[in-house]
Parts: sequence; structure tokens; C-alpha cells
Amino acid sequence: MGFDINSADPGQFAPPRDDEEALALRRDWTPEEEAKAKRKLDCIIIPLLTLGFFCLQLDRGNIANAITDKFMEDVGVTQNEFNVGQQMLSLGIVLFEIPSNMILYRVGPGKWLTLQLFLFGTVSTFQAFQNSYGSFIATRFLLGMTESGFIPGGLWTLSTWYTRKETAKRVMFFYFGNQFGQASSKLLAYGILHMRGVGDKAGWFWLFVLMGGFTIFSGFILGFCLPDSFRNPCPTFLPGFTLFTQRELHILQSRVLLDDPMKGKKKKSINLGAFKRAFGNWRLWFHVFITLCNNGPQRAFDTYSPSIVSSFGFGALRSNAMASVGLFLQLPVSFGFSYVSDHFNKRGETVIAGFSCHLLGYVFNRVFTELKDRRGVRYFGVVWTQTFGTFSHPLNIAWMSLACEDSEVRALAMAMVIMGANIAGIYGAQIFRQEDRPFYRRGFTINIAVLASGLALAIFRPSRRATRRRPKGGEDGVIAGQEVSRDAKAEGDIKEVALAR
Repeated sequence: MGFDINSADPGQFAPPRDDEEALALRRDWTPEEEAKAKRKLDCIIIPLLTLGFFCLQLDRGNIANAITDKFMEDVGVTQNEFNVGQQMLSLGIVLFEIPSNMILYRVGPGKWLTLQLFLFGTVSTFQAFQNSYGSFIATRFLLGMTESGFIPGGLWTLSTWYTRKETAKRVMFFYFGNQFGQASSKLLAYGILHMRGVGDKAGWFWLFVLMGGFTIFSGFILGFCLPDSFRNPCPTFLPGFTLFTQRELHILQSRVLLDDPMKGKKKKSINLGAFKRAFGNWRLWFHVFITLCNNGPQRAFDTYSPSIVSSFGFGALRSNAMASVGLFLQLPVSFGFSYVSDHFNKRGETVIAGFSCHLLGYVFNRVFTELKDRRGVRYFGVVWTQTFGTFSHPLNIAWMSLACEDSEVRALAMAMVIMGANIAGIYGAQIFRQEDRPFYRRGFTINIAVLASGLALAIFRPSRRATRRRPKGGEDGVIAGQEVSRDAKAEGDIKEVALAR
């Protein structure tokens, strides 16, 4: 039954619909009304979540820029002790990822994601006051703990506001915040680190204060603008205010329920059978280990790329700006790979191609270390590695979703691969060690071996899609008079993250 806008009480919001009610919905709006409501939604949800991801990457990655400004010497830590701190960051994320999403699922994304920005923004700011190995370890662990769950939480939030097909495209923009944050943090650091001596403070002091302060400011933006859910479409700081009309909310919610009626019923848990299907699916484990092989070397290289550029003979602060070039080039290249993956349905092929280019980058770096007088050639190796180092991970997630039988298995598979990505950060933090610098011959050799292993897994992972069951009247059956094919559903559900279920 459709929503009667004329009888609606503007002071109340409609309760969530059950599955049966969602199946009875009908389209009582025009295409123009839907397009207008969707444009408004895009202008509110996407920029806010992307801003949050941008801030997370700023606060997570600015430590790489700080070490070019004598951070280790000022705090009194060695490079190997610094690596332990990076491991503590990943450990904090791994330990609190699922609890964080459980909280988000219960209190709502508007409240929890907003609070997270305040939390990790505050921790990032107070990194400016660390003065010992103990304080360094504590702040890195707290930063990981407060950042945990934000990425899958943002993805899950997108899946609740958009249809399955639309979610995959919006996730591309969400990840743009991460990639743009990686590149911008190094470019911004080039300017901020010149503040060394202002207020008799080090440049890295102002790096943490300004970037952490920006994150806290962004928390206010989310608090005043980010709607919580269809049931409560009000921002956290404005509980009686919504940017949507009742008619727009009806259109936006109904179209999501017509696309996937299961979103109309909030599930409290995933049954044991789903766990058995997920953990017993050997194809999923291929993707987990592919992630482990890709993200460890990438995390290590991203941390030390400014220092590596500096070792070529470029100025320490200038090296931060130069280390951003490959990351900016990564943006159009990743869009190109994503387009080929989605448009031509070349999931495995794009992962293999991205992995191969990433692996080639470390081959370049290992070979070019011997060309001590050719710093331009050595710098090319850094730019190449940064350009191809990151996007194989989301492409692997897209490929993985085709092996998932249903949304419950997909949620568990997403949890597995995200946990794998953060576990990779734990071992990756120890790849570039003090005794191996400045050429990191052993480190680059390890990265080559690890990525070669991941590439082999991607090549020998069977490319045929897993057989998907189509339960009668279930998700893959007939919804609102329209048959949804298995391939179309896999395409749309690629990025639907319900980790908190």
C-alpha cells in the first residue's frame, strides 16, 4: 500500500516496514519525482560520507609525513619501534572493527559515524603532545580503536539509502575520499611542516593539530547534516529537523524496499547456517589471502614513501609533495580499472592486471636501488608503485561478491576481507626495517615475493562464478513484478556491506 502524503503527520516519521509490507508497495510517483529526490540524496549523503573517509585517511596517514620532519628523533623512537606503533594501529582496528559496527547498527549511522569523527579527530590532535615511546604506542592504538568500523559502517550506510545497483556506483565516490585523502595528506604536509619553529614547536606538532582539528570540525558538519535513517531522517544535532520532505522520504524508502524487501526488516543476527556457508566456501578464502598479499606491502610502502624519496637526495619537506604525485595519478587510473571491471564484467582480469602492475612497481624499486646516481629513474619507481598500489583491493572485493550465495554470506565475506586487510597492516608494518635502510633491498624483495604469491592466487582462483541458489519467493525471486537475475543481483550487491548484522 502506498504512503498517503495528505494524511501524514509532519511531526512523526513512519515506522520501519516489515517484509510483507515492502512486497505490497507500488510505485505511486513519477520518474521526475524520483530523479529529483535521488539528486537531493546524492548531494547530502555522498559528500558527507566521503568527507569522513577523507578525514580518516588524513589522520591515519599523516604520521608518514611527520617522520620526514625528525619525528622519530624528537619523540625518541627508533624506526623498528615506530613500526611497532604502526602495528598497534592495525591491531586496534582489528580488535574493535566488529564491536564498532554492532554499535552503529543499534544506535544508527548518523550518531555513531559523527561520534567517531570527534573521537579519532581528538586522538589525532593529541598526538602532537607525545614525547616518548609509551605515549606513541598508546596514541597509535587509540587511533586504530576509534577509527575501527568507520569504513564498513559508511558502506553499510550507503546500502540502506540506495538500491543495489546504485550502491556500487556510490561506493566508488566514497572510496574517492580515501584516495584523495592519501594524496592530499602528503601535499598538505609539505606546507604545514614548514611551520617548524612557530610557537617554538616542531612542524609535525602543527601537522597533527591542524589535521586533527579539521577532523573535529568535520564532525560538526556531519552532526548538523548527516541523516540517521529512513525511520529517523534527522541529523544528530538537529533532532527535530530534516532536509527531506515526507514525500521525498516515501519515494526514497519505497524504491529501496521494492529493490530489496529484506532491507525493510532489521535483522538482529546472522544464523549459523550462513556462517557455515561463508567459512566453508573455499573461493572466499582465496580472496581473503589475495587481500593479505596486496595490502601488507602497500601499507608499508605508503608509510615510508616520503622517506624513500628523501633518500634519493631531495629535500625532506619537498619529498612529501613529490610523494603525492603517484597518489594523484592513481585517481583516474583506478576509475579506469573500475569502469572496465563493471562495464565489461572483467572482475578477475582487472584484479590480475592491477596486481601485476603493483608487483612490477616493487621490481622497479628493487632494481633501481642500484642506480645511485639516477634519482629520476628511482623516483619513477616510487610513482609507478603508488599509482597501482591501492585499487586492487576494492576490485578484489567486487570479484569476491560473485562467490557469495546470499546477503548474509556477503556480509560475512565482507567482514572476512576487511579483517584481512587490517591484519595485513600488522605484518606490513615490519617490512621496512631500520637495518635495511636507506635502500630497503630486503624490504622490496619481500614485497615482490608476497605480491607474487597473491598474483598466483588470483590467477589460479577459478574464474567461473559460484552456483547461486534461487530460493522460492526469496531475494532472487520476483519482486514487485520484476525478475531479478542472479548476475544483476551480484552486480548490484557488490558493495552492500551489512557487517553490523
